[in-house]
Amino acid sequence: MAAGVLQLQRQLTDYTASLFSEGFLDDQFNQLQQLQDESNPDFVVEVVYVFFEDSERLLNELAKTLDQQSIDFRKVDAHVHQLKGSSSSIGAQRVQRVCIPFRNNCEEQNIEGCLRCLQQVKQEYTLVKNKLETLFKLEQQLLAAQRSMSTI
Repeated sequence: MAAGVLQLQRQLTDYTASLFSEGFLDDQFNQLQQLQDESNPDFVVEVVYVFFEDSERLLNELAKTLDQQSIDFRKVDAHVHQLKGSSSSIGAQRVQRVCIPFRNNCEEQNIEGCLRCLQQVKQEYTLVKNKLETLFKLEQQLLAAQRSMSTI
């Protein structure tokens, strides 16, 4: 049984390291994890799920705004700015990075550039969402295995 826990710990460590080495997460995510303790064991999961909800709302707003006959680029930029800030606050580095050219395209009122960036942001967001959900599942599996060991 202990071997199973060690294997899960190694899997979790390797997976987490890959998220950093592949640029999905940056040090801000580590800082978020340091705010979590016994009194608030689900802090990171809660913050990240708020990020998921906000991002999906913003991505829908962006798609709607960019689909208008006459596009309000200030509104698009405000949404991208919000998305950049929230992704930065949880350490979703690749999402945040795509927001930079997106904002430049807003400034230039470049509709094709904005639509291209929207697709890239959606893609990076979906990737990081899937990666974080997998990370949380691994953490849950490890916790469950540790609990079942402590009851032996």
